[in-house]
Amino acid sequence: MPKKFDTNPLDPEYPEKVRAAVQDAPDVEAYRAPDGAYSPPRSPYSTAEFPTRPPSVTEEETQRFTEAQFNAYAFQGGQAPIVYQQSKFADMNRAGIRKESKTGIPEKWLIGLPYIPFSIGLVAGLVLLLVIPKEENKVRFHAAQGLAAHVAILIVTTILGIIGNVTDIANAGSGIFTVVTTIMLIIFAIKAWTGKPVHIQAVDDLTNWLEEKIGPIKG
Repeated sequence: MPKKFDTNPLDPEYPEKVRAAVQDAPDVEAYRAPDGAYSPPRSPYSTAEFPTRPPSVTEEETQRFTEAQFNAYAFQGGQAPIVYQQSKFADMNRAGIRKESKTGIPEKWLIGLPYIPFSIGLVAGLVLLLVIPKEENKVRFHAAQGLAAHVAILIVTTILGIIGNVTDIANAGSGIFTVVTTIMLIIFAIKAWTGKPVHIQAVDDLTNWLEEKIGPIKG
């Protein structure tokens, strides 16, 4: 029985034992070099080599347009293309002067009309919602927002008037509230007429509800 150290490479008989074992292997021919020494099997796969120089570029790939082909894309006269002109920043804050299709009134007047104080703006906002079509988003928004502002002011004024029957402080508060809201409505009307944004956040929900529920009368 062979001992543990029989395959020690330091054994003088080790090379002969290895050679004899290789010769006795059934498939050793596949791994034997011409000189009889052992060589590992070769892989059937090979590593692709990069080309030593880039492929030559043919004349067809770099062919340029002839003068006739180039002139085919040139401008041949007629109406010149429209050149984009950047609008001035000051013009962005001006209200549109175009006329609204349904009423024929300039847009800037329609968007400022619902903010006029007292009952004028309230009636104007309601009429515009009943007349202006849904496509006129800008006009309808200001009509609904102006109407919502007037409704909110009317509700607060009514409450203060009821409380004023009990105490004189409520009457004074109602007077101050009327003056302040009148000034605010005038400012809103001027801003809307000049095209500046007007947003009354306190009446957003009422504005959206009025614009959705009050549609143009079909006729």
